[in-house]
Amino acid sequence: MTAAPLPVGRVVSAHGRHYVVRLDDGRELQAFPRGKKSGIACGDRVQLDLQGSDQARVAAILPRTSLLYRKDAWKQKMVAANVDLVAIVVATEPSFSTELVARILVACEAQHLRTLIVLNKCDLTASLASARAALQPLVDLGYAVQEMSAHEGADALRPHLQGVTGVLTGQSGMGKSTLINALLPEARAATREVSTALDSGKHTTTNARLYPLPGGGALIDSPGLQEFGLAQLSVSELEHAFPDFRPFLGQCRFRNCVHDSEPGCALRDQVAPARLALYRTLRNEITSAATQFY
Repeated sequence: MTAAPLPVGRVVSAHGRHYVVRLDDGRELQAFPRGKKSGIACGDRVQLDLQGSDQARVAAILPRTSLLYRKDAWKQKMVAANVDLVAIVVATEPSFSTELVARILVACEAQHLRTLIVLNKCDLTASLASARAALQPLVDLGYAVQEMSAHEGADALRPHLQGVTGVLTGQSGMGKSTLINALLPEARAATREVSTALDSGKHTTTNARLYPLPGGGALIDSPGLQEFGLAQLSVSELEHAFPDFRPFLGQCRFRNCVHDSEPGCALRDQVAPARLALYRTLRNEITSAATQFY
């Protein structure tokens, strides 16, 4: 007798080693990995070994189309799997880190993911000009920015999310949960006041959660970030994840050019100094992390 195929579902919430999986028929189950290390991310498609009417063990993770994650010398953290669009949320207030935004963009480039920078809280006009100025170098590189105010509605964001799986990511306090509430009032994502004394947001989302969107598609709300390591990349992958580098790669005088002070470096004369500085920082982190792993 042929065994019945294992049911398949999508991970809609990740809580450490505890997952909520939505089956294709709409039911939701509590699921657990088989071993100590799960390697499961919100957004994963998984096969389940049912353990009753409402619990299951994850039998297998199905092949992914993408995986957004961060890694440094000590740990790695998966953000979301099988996403098509990464929406990096920043705000006019509190201030945001342009380096963190750039790091996330590099990770997305390495995964060939479409990106959108969402400039939220544009109703706070006193800081709007400075926020635009901070993002201008990324706009000059061709990255799209959508300006909006979640408190006034999220209609500007809806066309970008139609029919795709998107993930909201970025620092705490940028308004990701408020955006979720504006898009899906029934989600009732928790929001808190921004700590103005620390000029940073309080963590409101502690676990990733996937919400289905009306008319198709889905949106993942992810915990706020303060750092984004890229130790999962090789140096070559890092180079190619800078779109402004690509036209000049392979044109340096020396094949082993590391784009520091070597004569005839094609990048040094063609790329913005701030971008080269970011690349060197990331390259040094990658090579340093490699020595920690082995």
